[in-house]
Amino acid sequence: LTPIPFHRVEIRGGFWEPVLEMNREALIPYNLEKFRETGHIDNFAKAARLTPGRFRGQVYSDSDVYKVIEGASYYLKLQPDNSLENRVHAFIPDIDAAQKEDGYLYTPRSLPPEQLHEYCGNQRWSHRYSHELFNAGHLYEAAVARNEMTGERDLLDIAIRNADLLCEVFGPGKHFLSNHP
Repeated sequence: LTPIPFHRVEIRGGFWEPVLEMNREALIPYNLEKFRETGHIDNFAKAARLTPGRFRGQVYSDSDVYKVIEGASYYLKLQPDNSLENRVHAFIPDIDAAQKEDGYLYTPRSLPPEQLHEYCGNQRWSHRYSHELFNAGHLYEAAVARNEMTGERDLLDIAIRNADLLCEVFGPGKHFLSNHP
């Protein structure tokens, strides 16, 4: 057996074609718009100190942005769409700006201390419910999808900087999350 890349498979008719079209035409654009309304994308600008304000959403809100970027990237491989690509691409500068110089990227903890989300704790990797690593995993998936499907390295470079930081912080003889509350 030889695997076939997903973008070489055509789905015509039946149950799945309208579902795929609904995702491309309605659900992905709807989610991108909701990110503006709910503050998901603004959290990156706030974390970068580009705009003022408190964090809005849940500690995993960053991952929602990454998941939709991933899905949009797969659709862009199947059917190029400049409008969708431009909408996704518009998020990347804020994500990049929110990343700390050492590669750290987690908006709920990147705001001033008095604005931190209650599940963040007062330092990196200090609270087991913070979702720092959960969000990082979705960043990596989105970055790989975006790079593989569109050829863009913008999000991949952000993800690599973050992964390099995690390699420095975690591993044998290094930080271990289960020691924390």
